[in-house]
Amino acid sequence: MPTFAYTAKDAKTGKKVKGTREAESGNMAQKMLQEQGLRVTDIKETSRGVKEKKKGGGFMLGGVKLKDKSIFCRQFATMVNAGVSLVRCLDVLEQQTSSPKLKVVTQAVRLDVEGGATLSKAMAQHPKAFDNLFVGLVKAGEVGGALDETLERLATFLEKDMELRRKVKSAMTYPTIVMVAATVIVGFMVYWILPQFAAMFKDTGVKEMPVTTEFLIDTSNFVREHTVLTIIILAVAYVAFRVFVSTKFGRKVYDWVKLKVPIFGKLNHQVAISRFARTMSTLLGSGVPILQAFETVANAIDNTIISHAILTCRDSIREGESIARPLQKSGLFQPMVIHMVSIGEETGALDAMLSKIAEFYEAEVDAALASLAATIEPLLIVVLGFIVGFIVISMFMPLIAMIGGLSNG
Repeated sequence: MPTFAYTAKDAKTGKKVKGTREAESGNMAQKMLQEQGLRVTDIKETSRGVKEKKKGGGFMLGGVKLKDKSIFCRQFATMVNAGVSLVRCLDVLEQQTSSPKLKVVTQAVRLDVEGGATLSKAMAQHPKAFDNLFVGLVKAGEVGGALDETLERLATFLEKDMELRRKVKSAMTYPTIVMVAATVIVGFMVYWILPQFAAMFKDTGVKEMPVTTEFLIDTSNFVREHTVLTIIILAVAYVAFRVFVSTKFGRKVYDWVKLKVPIFGKLNHQVAISRFARTMSTLLGSGVPILQAFETVANAIDNTIISHAILTCRDSIREGESIARPLQKSGLFQPMVIHMVSIGEETGALDAMLSKIAEFYEAEVDAALASLAATIEPLLIVVLGFIVGFIVISMFMPLIAMIGGLSNG
């Protein structure tokens, strides 16, 4: 079906409106726009690129940013609450969003909704922009007749998730900078400083050198003489790691290490539990069935170990077991979580209890991140000092031995 780009004025407000519309002909498109209360001033057929993008929502290299989706939800909720039609809401959101990716996706969703599709079904065609969690909540809002409340709850969830990610990223900035600096310093010493010492030892006739000195000089010579090979080895190692992690077994091992590694393991665990509780609370509070909620949460958690425990819990619930018991059996959820979930089941306020769990763990994450710098800073300094000290001492040991030999002579 052809796509027509149009320019029109709103009959009520006089506001200029631009957009696209699919129709069998230009006259049909103009008639459809007039029925919406728009006075068309210009309309012409465009290429079919928009239709192709609509069918393949995954054409984007990356997804839409959380911030853009959060603003999208807030504005959408406000307009739906004011009684604005879905098509009109999507048209306004398409014009207002500053994200090119979200603009294209919103346009495609609007075209689907105009064609008779439900909002959730239209969004489901674009998984890179709207994941299962997003679509599931929108569907629950449609079924329950509370789409505006669901969108508000979804916006709040996205904002909290975005804040949590921002805090973790901010806490990791300092360690990353230190590690990069350490790599640059060591690389400079190995590539430029060590060869000068090696040449000096050769000129002074030093034949016997300590094992550590020999090791560093041999390493330096290899890196300088086989620079391309060294880069290839590092690249192959990185690619091999990515391939390993992409496998089911490799991902499981990697996620297990992330939960067990010193210092960061506990933090990763707390972040995962916080996200589990916040996501479950949002889903259940929006009226999503509990089995569907567990499946959605399992897909939203970025850790296969915890995701597997959640899916196991879902299977147990399907067989009639309580929620708390299989969570306890997994060994991944602390007694406090189990206790509060059990109380939530008994009182019928599971979503409220999960929200309190999320708030508790978010506070725990904040405290852990605050102390992370104080914990890791001295550790990184010690590691960096040890590496640099090892190189310096190894280089000066032959000089000290040579000076001692001259003094004795």
